[in-house]
Amino acid sequence: MPTLPDWVLRRETFAALIVVGLAAAIGVALYLSQATTLTIAVAPRDGTEPALIKAYADALDQNRANIRLKILSFEDVRESAAALQDGRADLAVVRPDVLLPKNGLTLAILRDQAMLIVSPDGSGITGFPKLAGKRLGIAAHRSADFWLLKNILAYYNLVLETEAATVPVPANAVRLVAIDGAEAAPAIRDKRIDAYVSIIAASAPKARALVEAVRGIGRTGKLDLVDVPDSDAVIERFPRLQAVTVPAGLFGGRPKLPGEDVKTVGASYRLMARASMSRAVAADVTQHLFEMRTAAAEATDAAEYVQAPAYETTVAATSARIPIHPGAIDYFEREQHGFVERYGDTLYLLAALAGGLASAVAWLRQRLASLRRERIDEVTDRLLDITDQARSLRDPDAIARLSVEIDKLAIEVVRDIRRRELDARTLAAVSIAIETARATVADCRAEAAAP
Repeated sequence: MPTLPDWVLRRETFAALIVVGLAAAIGVALYLSQATTLTIAVAPRDGTEPALIKAYADALDQNRANIRLKILSFEDVRESAAALQDGRADLAVVRPDVLLPKNGLTLAILRDQAMLIVSPDGSGITGFPKLAGKRLGIAAHRSADFWLLKNILAYYNLVLETEAATVPVPANAVRLVAIDGAEAAPAIRDKRIDAYVSIIAASAPKARALVEAVRGIGRTGKLDLVDVPDSDAVIERFPRLQAVTVPAGLFGGRPKLPGEDVKTVGASYRLMARASMSRAVAADVTQHLFEMRTAAAEATDAAEYVQAPAYETTVAATSARIPIHPGAIDYFEREQHGFVERYGDTLYLLAALAGGLASAVAWLRQRLASLRRERIDEVTDRLLDITDQARSLRDPDAIARLSVEIDKLAIEVVRDIRRRELDARTLAAVSIAIETARATVADCRAEAAAP
Protein backbone atom coordinates (compact mmCIF):
# COMPACT_ATOMS: atom_id res chain seq x y z
CA MET A 1 0.00 0.00 0.00
CA PRO A 2 1.44 3.46 -0.91
CA THR A 3 2.70 5.62 1.93
CA LEU A 4 0.68 8.78 2.63
CA PRO A 5 2.54 12.12 2.52
CA ASP A 6 3.77 13.30 5.89
CA TRP A 7 1.84 16.59 5.73
CA VAL A 8 -1.58 15.03 5.25
CA LEU A 9 -2.36 14.30 8.90
CA ARG A 10 -0.42 17.10 10.51
CA ARG A 11 -2.34 19.39 12.85
CA GLU A 12 -1.09 22.33 10.79
CA THR A 13 -2.92 20.96 7.74
CA PHE A 14 -6.28 20.88 9.51
CA ALA A 15 -5.61 24.30 11.06
CA ALA A 16 -4.93 25.65 7.58
CA LEU A 17 -8.24 24.23 6.33
CA ILE A 18 -10.09 25.96 9.16
CA VAL A 19 -8.32 29.27 8.44
CA VAL A 20 -9.20 29.01 4.75
CA GLY A 21 -12.85 28.35 5.63
CA LEU A 22 -12.98 31.33 7.99
CA ALA A 23 -11.32 33.56 5.38
CA ALA A 24 -13.90 32.49 2.81
CA ALA A 25 -16.74 33.28 5.24
CA ILE A 26 -15.25 36.70 6.02
CA GLY A 27 -14.85 37.39 2.30
CA VAL A 28 -18.51 36.58 1.66
CA ALA A 29 -19.59 38.80 4.57
CA LEU A 30 -17.51 41.71 3.26
CA TYR A 31 -18.94 41.22 -0.22
CA LEU A 32 -22.51 41.32 1.09
CA SER A 33 -21.83 44.44 3.18
CA GLN A 34 -20.03 46.55 0.59
CA ALA A 35 -21.78 49.49 -1.07
CA THR A 36 -23.68 48.85 -4.28
CA THR A 37 -22.79 51.28 -7.08
CA LEU A 38 -25.66 52.06 -9.46
CA THR A 39 -25.47 53.98 -12.73
CA ILE A 40 -28.13 56.68 -13.06
CA ALA A 41 -29.06 58.47 -16.31
CA VAL A 42 -29.99 62.12 -15.67
CA ALA A 43 -31.71 64.68 -17.93
CA PRO A 44 -32.53 67.30 -19.03
CA ARG A 45 -29.16 68.98 -18.68
CA ASP A 46 -30.75 72.44 -18.23
CA GLY A 47 -33.42 71.20 -15.82
CA THR A 48 -33.49 70.95 -12.04
CA GLU A 49 -32.97 67.18 -11.94
CA PRO A 50 -29.16 67.15 -12.46
CA ALA A 51 -28.63 69.32 -9.38
CA LEU A 52 -31.06 67.17 -7.37
CA ILE A 53 -29.39 63.87 -8.30
CA LYS A 54 -25.92 65.37 -7.69
CA ALA A 55 -27.03 66.47 -4.21
CA TYR A 56 -28.48 63.01 -3.56
CA ALA A 57 -25.28 61.30 -4.70
CA ASP A 58 -23.17 63.57 -2.50
CA ALA A 59 -25.41 62.84 0.50
CA LEU A 60 -25.00 59.10 -0.10
CA ASP A 61 -21.22 59.49 -0.13
CA GLN A 62 -21.13 61.68 2.97
CA ASN A 63 -23.32 59.28 4.93
CA ARG A 64 -21.38 56.21 3.70
CA ALA A 65 -24.63 54.63 2.63
CA ASN A 66 -24.80 51.15 1.15
CA ILE A 67 -25.81 52.70 -2.20
CA ARG A 68 -23.58 54.90 -4.38
CA LEU A 69 -24.44 56.59 -7.66
CA LYS A 70 -22.51 56.96 -10.91
CA ILE A 71 -24.10 59.77 -12.91
CA LEU A 72 -24.53 59.76 -16.70
CA SER A 73 -25.75 63.11 -18.05
CA PHE A 74 -27.94 63.52 -21.13
CA GLU A 75 -29.44 66.48 -22.95
CA ASP A 76 -33.01 65.17 -23.12
CA VAL A 77 -35.20 62.86 -21.06
CA ARG A 78 -35.75 60.70 -24.12
CA GLU A 79 -32.04 59.85 -24.02
CA SER A 80 -32.00 59.12 -20.29
CA ALA A 81 -35.03 56.84 -20.65
CA ALA A 82 -33.35 55.06 -23.56
CA ALA A 83 -30.23 54.51 -21.42
CA LEU A 84 -32.36 52.67 -18.86
CA GLN A 85 -34.18 50.70 -21.54
CA ASP A 86 -31.04 49.45 -23.29
CA GLY A 87 -29.22 48.54 -20.08
CA ARG A 88 -26.68 51.36 -19.89
CA ALA A 89 -28.17 52.55 -16.60
CA ASP A 90 -29.75 51.01 -13.50
CA LEU A 91 -31.73 54.14 -12.67
CA ALA A 92 -32.95 57.02 -14.79
CA VAL A 93 -34.81 60.31 -14.68
CA VAL A 94 -37.81 59.64 -16.93
CA ARG A 95 -40.72 61.66 -18.19
CA PRO A 96 -43.30 58.99 -19.14
CA ASP A 97 -45.16 61.07 -21.71
CA VAL A 98 -41.91 61.41 -23.69
CA LEU A 99 -40.59 57.85 -23.45
CA LEU A 100 -41.60 55.21 -20.95
CA PRO A 101 -38.90 52.50 -20.77
CA LYS A 102 -40.23 48.98 -21.23
CA ASN A 103 -38.17 47.82 -18.27
CA GLY A 104 -38.75 50.87 -16.06
CA LEU A 105 -40.63 50.92 -12.74
CA THR A 106 -41.21 54.03 -10.64
CA LEU A 107 -39.38 54.64 -7.36
CA ALA A 108 -40.40 58.25 -6.73
CA ILE A 109 -41.79 61.34 -8.39
CA LEU A 110 -39.06 63.96 -8.56
CA ARG A 111 -41.24 66.73 -9.87
CA ASP A 112 -44.90 67.08 -10.83
CA GLN A 113 -45.57 69.60 -13.56
CA ALA A 114 -48.80 71.37 -14.42
CA MET A 115 -49.60 73.06 -17.70
CA LEU A 116 -50.27 76.66 -16.61
CA ILE A 117 -51.72 79.00 -19.23
CA VAL A 118 -52.10 82.51 -17.85
CA SER A 119 -53.53 85.71 -19.33
CA PRO A 120 -54.64 89.07 -17.91
CA ASP A 121 -58.02 89.38 -16.25
CA GLY A 122 -60.72 90.05 -18.81
CA SER A 123 -58.97 88.28 -21.69
CA GLY A 124 -61.67 85.64 -21.66
CA ILE A 125 -59.10 82.87 -22.15
CA THR A 126 -60.34 80.54 -19.42
CA GLY A 127 -60.49 77.24 -21.31
CA PHE A 128 -58.69 75.47 -24.13
CA PRO A 129 -61.39 76.16 -26.74
CA LYS A 130 -60.88 79.88 -26.00
CA LEU A 131 -57.29 79.59 -27.29
CA ALA A 132 -58.53 79.27 -30.88
CA GLY A 133 -56.99 81.98 -33.05
CA LYS A 134 -54.69 83.17 -30.23
CA ARG A 135 -50.93 83.60 -29.94
CA LEU A 136 -49.45 81.64 -27.08
CA GLY A 137 -46.05 82.54 -25.64
CA ILE A 138 -43.72 79.84 -24.41
CA ALA A 139 -40.12 79.77 -23.22
CA ALA A 140 -37.44 78.23 -25.43
CA HIS A 141 -39.51 75.09 -25.17
CA ARG A 142 -38.26 71.55 -25.00
CA SER A 143 -39.61 69.01 -27.45
CA ALA A 144 -41.34 67.21 -24.56
CA ASP A 145 -43.37 70.32 -23.68
CA PHE A 146 -44.19 70.91 -27.33
CA TRP A 147 -45.69 67.45 -27.80
CA LEU A 148 -47.70 67.68 -24.59
CA LEU A 149 -49.23 70.97 -25.68
CA LYS A 150 -49.83 69.72 -29.22
CA ASN A 151 -51.65 66.61 -27.98
CA ILE A 152 -53.96 68.57 -25.68
CA LEU A 153 -54.79 71.10 -28.39
CA ALA A 154 -55.48 68.24 -30.81
CA TYR A 155 -58.01 66.88 -28.30
CA TYR A 156 -59.93 70.13 -28.78
CA ASN A 157 -59.46 70.02 -32.58
CA LEU A 158 -56.96 72.85 -32.55
CA VAL A 159 -53.79 72.95 -34.63
CA LEU A 160 -50.51 74.16 -33.16
CA GLU A 161 -48.57 76.55 -35.35
CA THR A 162 -44.87 77.03 -34.61
CA GLU A 163 -43.70 79.23 -37.51
CA ALA A 164 -43.57 82.96 -36.92
CA ALA A 165 -46.05 84.84 -39.06
CA THR A 166 -47.53 88.30 -39.22
CA VAL A 167 -50.83 87.19 -40.72
CA PRO A 168 -53.80 86.58 -38.40
CA VAL A 169 -53.97 83.22 -36.68
CA PRO A 170 -56.47 80.82 -38.29
CA ALA A 171 -59.61 80.22 -36.27
CA ASN A 172 -58.78 76.54 -35.74
CA ALA A 173 -55.15 77.12 -34.74
CA VAL A 174 -52.98 78.36 -31.89
CA ARG A 175 -49.73 80.09 -32.78
CA LEU A 176 -46.77 79.32 -30.51
CA VAL A 177 -44.36 82.23 -29.98
CA ALA A 178 -40.98 81.70 -28.31
CA ILE A 179 -40.61 84.23 -25.48
CA ASP A 180 -38.65 83.98 -22.26
CA GLY A 181 -40.70 83.80 -19.08
CA ALA A 182 -39.29 87.09 -17.81
CA GLU A 183 -40.64 88.78 -20.95
CA ALA A 184 -44.12 87.28 -20.69
CA ALA A 185 -45.79 90.34 -19.14
CA PRO A 186 -44.28 92.91 -21.56
CA ALA A 187 -45.14 90.66 -24.52
CA ILE A 188 -48.78 90.46 -23.42
CA ARG A 189 -48.87 94.19 -22.77
CA ASP A 190 -47.46 94.88 -26.24
CA LYS A 191 -50.04 92.54 -27.85
CA ARG A 192 -47.33 90.24 -29.21
CA ILE A 193 -49.02 87.33 -27.45
CA ASP A 194 -52.43 86.79 -25.89
CA ALA A 195 -51.44 84.33 -23.16
CA TYR A 196 -48.41 82.52 -21.85
CA VAL A 197 -47.94 78.80 -21.19
CA SER A 198 -45.46 77.22 -18.83
CA ILE A 199 -45.23 73.54 -17.98
CA ILE A 200 -43.88 73.75 -14.47
CA ALA A 201 -44.51 72.73 -10.87
CA ALA A 202 -47.40 74.97 -9.85
CA SER A 203 -45.81 75.82 -6.50
CA ALA A 204 -42.35 76.52 -7.92
CA PRO A 205 -40.88 80.03 -7.47
CA LYS A 206 -40.77 80.53 -11.27
CA ALA A 207 -44.50 79.76 -11.49
CA ARG A 208 -45.28 82.30 -8.77
CA ALA A 209 -43.06 84.89 -10.45
CA LEU A 210 -44.87 84.35 -13.78
CA VAL A 211 -48.28 84.75 -12.16
CA GLU A 212 -47.21 87.92 -10.32
CA ALA A 213 -45.86 89.44 -13.52
CA VAL A 214 -49.01 88.74 -15.55
CA ARG A 215 -51.45 89.78 -12.83
CA GLY A 216 -49.62 93.09 -12.58
CA ILE A 217 -50.72 93.98 -16.10
CA GLY A 218 -54.35 94.49 -15.16
CA ARG A 219 -55.81 96.99 -12.73
CA THR A 220 -57.73 94.41 -10.74
CA GLY A 221 -54.67 92.37 -9.80
CA LYS A 222 -56.31 89.27 -11.17
CA LEU A 223 -55.64 86.98 -14.10
CA ASP A 224 -57.25 84.14 -16.00
CA LEU A 225 -55.99 80.57 -15.77
CA VAL A 226 -56.96 78.12 -18.49
CA ASP A 227 -59.03 75.31 -17.06
CA VAL A 228 -59.19 71.77 -18.49
CA PRO A 229 -62.55 70.53 -17.21
CA ASP A 230 -62.23 67.37 -19.28
CA SER A 231 -58.93 66.45 -17.64
CA ASP A 232 -60.13 62.95 -16.69
CA ALA A 233 -61.14 62.23 -20.28
CA VAL A 234 -57.83 63.68 -21.53
CA ILE A 235 -55.93 61.35 -19.24
CA GLU A 236 -57.88 58.38 -20.57
CA ARG A 237 -56.81 59.38 -24.06
CA PHE A 238 -53.22 60.18 -23.07
CA PRO A 239 -52.61 57.83 -20.10
CA ARG A 240 -48.99 58.85 -19.58
CA LEU A 241 -50.07 62.34 -18.59
CA GLN A 242 -51.70 63.08 -15.27
CA ALA A 243 -54.50 65.21 -13.98
CA VAL A 244 -53.38 68.16 -11.86
CA THR A 245 -55.44 70.45 -9.68
CA VAL A 246 -54.14 73.92 -8.88
CA PRO A 247 -55.70 74.64 -5.48
CA ALA A 248 -57.59 77.85 -4.87
CA GLY A 249 -55.41 80.49 -3.26
CA LEU A 250 -52.09 78.90 -4.27
CA PHE A 251 -50.80 82.20 -5.67
CA GLY A 252 -52.25 84.47 -3.02
CA GLY A 253 -54.96 84.74 -0.44
CA ARG A 254 -56.02 88.37 -0.71
CA PRO A 255 -57.53 88.36 -3.17
CA LYS A 256 -57.56 84.60 -3.43
CA LEU A 257 -55.79 83.50 -6.58
CA PRO A 258 -57.00 81.42 -8.23
CA GLY A 259 -60.47 82.03 -6.87
CA GLU A 260 -61.32 78.33 -7.07
CA ASP A 261 -59.58 75.07 -7.91
CA VAL A 262 -58.34 74.92 -11.49
CA LYS A 263 -58.17 71.57 -13.24
CA THR A 264 -55.42 71.07 -15.74
CA VAL A 265 -53.10 68.35 -16.99
CA GLY A 266 -49.39 67.83 -16.63
CA ALA A 267 -46.49 65.47 -16.67
CA SER A 268 -44.07 64.14 -14.10
CA TYR A 269 -40.35 63.62 -13.90
CA ARG A 270 -39.82 60.28 -12.23
CA LEU A 271 -36.92 58.33 -10.81
CA MET A 272 -37.25 54.89 -12.36
CA ALA A 273 -35.32 51.67 -11.82
CA ARG A 274 -34.93 48.68 -14.08
CA ALA A 275 -37.55 46.05 -13.31
CA SER A 276 -34.89 43.41 -12.69
CA MET A 277 -33.39 45.36 -9.78
CA SER A 278 -33.78 43.44 -6.53
CA ARG A 279 -36.49 44.63 -4.15
CA ALA A 280 -33.93 45.16 -1.39
CA VAL A 281 -31.75 47.48 -3.50
CA ALA A 282 -34.76 49.38 -4.86
CA ALA A 283 -36.10 49.83 -1.31
CA ASP A 284 -32.72 51.16 -0.17
CA VAL A 285 -32.54 53.66 -3.05
CA THR A 286 -36.06 54.90 -2.27
CA GLN A 287 -35.43 55.08 1.48
CA HIS A 288 -32.21 57.06 1.09
CA LEU A 289 -33.86 59.45 -1.38
CA PHE A 290 -36.52 60.46 1.13
CA GLU A 291 -34.38 60.27 4.26
CA MET A 292 -31.69 62.47 2.67
CA ARG A 293 -34.13 64.91 1.10
CA THR A 294 -33.46 67.50 3.81
CA ALA A 295 -29.72 67.31 3.23
CA ALA A 296 -30.21 67.56 -0.53
CA ALA A 297 -32.52 70.57 -0.08
CA GLU A 298 -29.57 72.55 1.26
CA ALA A 299 -28.02 72.27 -2.20
CA THR A 300 -31.16 72.61 -4.36
CA ASP A 301 -34.80 73.54 -3.85
CA ALA A 302 -35.75 70.74 -6.23
CA ALA A 303 -35.45 68.29 -3.32
CA GLU A 304 -38.55 69.87 -1.76
CA TYR A 305 -40.76 68.57 -4.58
CA VAL A 306 -39.78 64.88 -4.34
CA GLN A 307 -42.80 62.81 -3.38
CA ALA A 308 -44.07 59.25 -3.31
CA PRO A 309 -46.31 58.17 -6.20
CA ALA A 310 -49.94 57.97 -5.16
CA TYR A 311 -51.69 54.60 -5.01
CA GLU A 312 -54.45 53.00 -3.00
CA THR A 313 -53.50 49.32 -2.88
CA THR A 314 -50.42 47.27 -3.66
CA VAL A 315 -52.24 45.63 -6.54
CA ALA A 316 -53.15 49.02 -7.97
CA ALA A 317 -49.54 50.19 -7.61
CA THR A 318 -47.99 47.24 -9.44
CA SER A 319 -50.66 47.04 -12.15
CA ALA A 320 -50.95 50.74 -12.91
CA ARG A 321 -50.25 52.18 -16.34
CA ILE A 322 -46.99 53.46 -14.91
CA PRO A 323 -46.22 50.73 -12.33
CA ILE A 324 -44.33 51.24 -9.08
CA HIS A 325 -41.35 49.04 -8.27
CA PRO A 326 -42.17 46.42 -5.58
CA GLY A 327 -39.05 47.50 -3.69
CA ALA A 328 -40.36 51.08 -3.45
CA ILE A 329 -43.69 49.71 -2.21
CA ASP A 330 -41.79 47.77 0.47
CA TYR A 331 -40.39 51.07 1.72
CA PHE A 332 -43.66 52.98 1.51
CA GLU A 333 -45.49 50.24 3.40
CA ARG A 334 -42.61 49.70 5.85
CA GLU A 335 -42.12 46.10 4.81
CA GLN A 336 -38.40 46.29 4.10
CA HIS A 337 -36.37 43.18 4.69
CA GLY A 338 -33.63 43.01 7.30
CA PHE A 339 -30.17 41.55 6.77
CA VAL A 340 -31.26 38.00 7.59
CA GLU A 341 -34.35 38.25 5.37
CA ARG A 342 -32.35 39.67 2.47
CA TYR A 343 -29.49 37.23 2.63
CA GLY A 344 -31.26 34.36 4.40
CA ASP A 345 -30.93 31.98 1.47
CA THR A 346 -27.25 32.85 1.06
CA LEU A 347 -26.57 32.48 4.79
CA TYR A 348 -28.41 29.17 4.86
CA LEU A 349 -26.37 27.96 1.91
CA LEU A 350 -23.13 29.10 3.56
CA ALA A 351 -24.10 27.36 6.80
CA ALA A 352 -24.91 24.19 4.89
CA LEU A 353 -21.60 24.40 3.04
CA ALA A 354 -19.72 25.05 6.28
CA GLY A 355 -21.40 22.05 7.92
CA GLY A 356 -20.65 19.92 4.91
CA LEU A 357 -17.04 21.08 4.88
CA ALA A 358 -16.66 20.32 8.59
CA SER A 359 -18.13 16.87 8.08
CA ALA A 360 -15.88 16.27 5.09
CA VAL A 361 -12.79 17.33 7.04
CA ALA A 362 -13.78 15.11 9.98
CA TRP A 363 -14.41 12.17 7.64
CA LEU A 364 -11.13 12.78 5.85
CA ARG A 365 -9.23 12.92 9.11
CA GLN A 366 -10.90 9.75 10.32
CA ARG A 367 -10.26 8.03 7.02
CA LEU A 368 -6.60 9.02 6.95
CA ALA A 369 -6.18 7.89 10.55
CA SER A 370 -7.73 4.57 9.58
CA LEU A 371 -5.31 4.27 6.69
CA ARG A 372 -2.41 4.92 9.03
CA ARG A 373 -3.66 2.25 11.45
CA GLU A 374 -3.88 -0.12 8.53
CA ARG A 375 -0.33 0.77 7.60
CA ILE A 376 0.88 0.02 11.15
CA ASP A 377 -0.90 -3.32 10.97
CA GLU A 378 0.80 -4.01 7.64
CA VAL A 379 4.19 -3.13 9.14
CA THR A 380 3.55 -5.44 12.08
CA ASP A 381 2.47 -8.30 9.78
CA ARG A 382 5.55 -7.77 7.62
CA LEU A 383 7.83 -7.93 10.68
CA LEU A 384 6.24 -11.23 11.69
CA ASP A 385 6.73 -12.53 8.13
CA ILE A 386 10.40 -11.49 8.25
CA THR A 387 10.81 -13.43 11.51
CA ASP A 388 9.45 -16.59 9.92
CA GLN A 389 11.33 -16.03 6.65
CA ALA A 390 14.69 -15.45 8.34
CA ARG A 391 14.67 -18.88 10.04
CA SER A 392 14.71 -20.62 6.67
CA LEU A 393 17.51 -18.56 5.12
CA ARG A 394 21.22 -19.43 5.05
CA ASP A 395 22.33 -16.87 2.46
CA PRO A 396 24.16 -13.99 4.25
CA ASP A 397 23.14 -11.47 1.57
CA ALA A 398 19.45 -12.38 1.83
CA ILE A 399 19.63 -12.12 5.62
CA ALA A 400 21.34 -8.71 5.30
CA ARG A 401 18.53 -7.45 3.07
CA LEU A 402 15.99 -8.51 5.71
CA SER A 403 17.96 -6.56 8.31
CA VAL A 404 17.87 -3.43 6.14
CA GLU A 405 14.12 -3.84 5.61
CA ILE A 406 13.57 -4.11 9.38
CA ASP A 407 15.43 -0.83 9.89
CA LYS A 408 13.26 0.91 7.25
CA LEU A 409 10.07 -0.39 8.83
CA ALA A 410 11.26 0.76 12.25
CA ILE A 411 11.99 4.26 10.86
CA GLU A 412 8.51 4.42 9.36
CA VAL A 413 6.97 3.51 12.71
CA VAL A 414 9.02 6.18 14.50
CA ARG A 415 7.91 8.86 12.02
CA ASP A 416 4.30 7.84 12.43
CA ILE A 417 4.59 8.05 16.23
CA ARG A 418 5.95 11.60 15.89
CA ARG A 419 2.94 12.64 13.80
CA ARG A 420 0.30 11.12 16.04
CA GLU A 421 -0.07 9.27 19.29
CA LEU A 422 -0.50 5.50 18.99
CA ASP A 423 -2.49 3.55 21.53
CA ALA A 424 -0.42 1.52 24.03
CA ARG A 425 -1.46 -1.88 22.71
CA THR A 426 -0.52 -1.05 19.10
CA LEU A 427 2.77 0.53 20.19
CA ALA A 428 3.65 -2.49 22.35
CA ALA A 429 2.77 -4.94 19.57
CA VAL A 430 4.87 -3.20 16.93
CA SER A 431 7.78 -2.79 19.36
CA ILE A 432 7.77 -6.52 20.16
CA ALA A 433 7.54 -7.32 16.46
CA ILE A 434 10.59 -5.12 15.69
CA GLU A 435 12.68 -6.56 18.50
CA THR A 436 11.73 -10.15 17.66
CA ALA A 437 12.52 -9.69 13.97
CA ARG A 438 15.89 -8.11 14.75
CA ALA A 439 16.82 -10.85 17.22
CA THR A 440 15.81 -13.60 14.81
CA VAL A 441 17.75 -12.03 11.94
CA ALA A 442 20.80 -11.61 14.20
CA ASP A 443 20.67 -15.30 15.20
CA CYS A 444 20.28 -16.39 11.57
CA ARG A 445 23.22 -14.21 10.51
CA ALA A 446 25.39 -15.82 13.21
CA GLU A 447 24.41 -19.33 12.11
CA ALA A 448 25.08 -18.51 8.46
CA ALA A 449 28.52 -17.16 9.34
CA ALA A 450 29.51 -20.26 11.40
CA PRO A 451 31.89 -22.77 9.64
